Amino acid sequence: MSTGGLTGGLYKPLTDQDIETIHQKALDILEQVGIGYEDDLEALDMLDRAGCDIDRHTGRIYFPRNLVTAMVAKAPREFTLYSRDGENDLRLGQDRVYAGTGGTTVQILDLDTGRIRPPRLDDQYRIAKLVDTLDNIHFYQSAVAPLDIPTERYDPNILFAAMMGTRKHIMFGCNFPAGLVEAFNMAALVTGGEENLRQKPVFSISAGAIISPLKFCSQSVANVQQAATLGVPTTITTAPMSGSTAPMTMAGTLLQSHAEELAGLTVHQLTVPGAPVLYGALPARADMKTLGYRGGAIECGMMQAAQHQLSRHIGIPNYASSGLSDAKIPDAQAGWEKAFTTLLAVMGGNNYVHHAAGMLESMNAVAYEQYIIDDEIIGASCRVLEGIQVDAEHLALEAIKAAGPGGHYLMSPHTLKHMRSEYFAGNGISHTGSRSAWERDGGRDAWQRANERARDIVCADTVPRIDQSIETRIREQFDIALDIRHANP
Repeated sequence: MSTGGLTGGLYKPLTDQDIETIHQKALDILEQVGIGYEDDLEALDMLDRAGCDIDRHTGRIYFPRNLVTAMVAKAPREFTLYSRDGENDLRLGQDRVYAGTGGTTVQILDLDTGRIRPPRLDDQYRIAKLVDTLDNIHFYQSAVAPLDIPTERYDPNILFAAMMGTRKHIMFGCNFPAGLVEAFNMAALVTGGEENLRQKPVFSISAGAIISPLKFCSQSVANVQQAATLGVPTTITTAPMSGSTAPMTMAGTLLQSHAEELAGLTVHQLTVPGAPVLYGALPARADMKTLGYRGGAIECGMMQAAQHQLSRHIGIPNYASSGLSDAKIPDAQAGWEKAFTTLLAVMGGNNYVHHAAGMLESMNAVAYEQYIIDDEIIGASCRVLEGIQVDAEHLALEAIKAAGPGGHYLMSPHTLKHMRSEYFAGNGISHTGSRSAWERDGGRDAWQRANERARDIVCADTVPRIDQSIETRIREQFDIALDIRHANP
């Protein structure tokens, strides 16, 4: 059973005063330091008309705090990212928690050899197919960047491959506004028309609108505006690294990322007031020995919980990260880094936690087996949110009286009633039997067991998640490359 939508907010690293201080200082930054921009930023005239002070010589936009406050207030406090079957809808807002995939990586561990290789379009389909079966992975965010299709064909193909594999909600990062329009039109065929898609959006996009520190990315801002116009839910993503593209301190990184988010949200809401949007601050840290990205550090989980507090302060659902292990394979390091950061993100109440499943090598790679393992980590983390129920039934006083001194509870009706619901059972990937049983099973580690499970799922002969008649229409109208007849290993 899916654990999505449970209430977090149990871990709050910032005080109320901390939150207000960061928020006011972020408004100061937007007024006094401003946001840089590239010469081809199409939103520039709109921002000028809205009252921003634009210095075209230095390439900076200065945002009046009243404008920012007014635009942020127009964004919806709650909204739903829909699944096509209605069984995995994501009602975002407050402290409700959902966790899923992410990445768009350019490397994947091959299911046969265990060696790294470039991803293909059929990997997108196969991973989506895998995720469709895993109860604790609540959505599918594009996992790989297929290198076997040209860039101009990317957007509709990446969405089509995902939709063929899963009916869960899909998010991806589109390349071009024109590609987003193609993807929208294709999804409208699947959902029965443009109006149905606008009413119940079954896909959304993430857009890195800000290049840290404090600069708009023109192409991504154009995608943000196109998505707002189409009614496609959008994430304003910024990913500063402490010590590299953000201050070394966690508080400084949070301050900068909050300012960046406020700028992106302002552009989005000026484009279409009330359009659904996610606050997408994804703070990480740089390894000061190598200047590489450190996604698995415990502080990343701490900062992510704090970012949810800041998004909650302005009343906008948030997009978050966890599970960004620095490990290169599904090993013990991957296990502890993923468990720590996912547990903190979930306990923090982050609404849409991507990267929580499948990721390795600090966003550089994914592994089929890791999705199986991470499904169990996510499920266990979400179990914490259910807490311990204390009422007459769960206190079990009558069962204690019936067992008495020296008795047992093995055949107690109370045991039979609660044995399948009180404790997290996992998905079966953890080996909980005896050593002798483990040895009879081949003495395999978690990676090996997950490899077998993943192979069984992706090789299974399943019905594609798009009806054949609709698939035919899509292939007639769009340049689709995926051939699922050859998508199994």
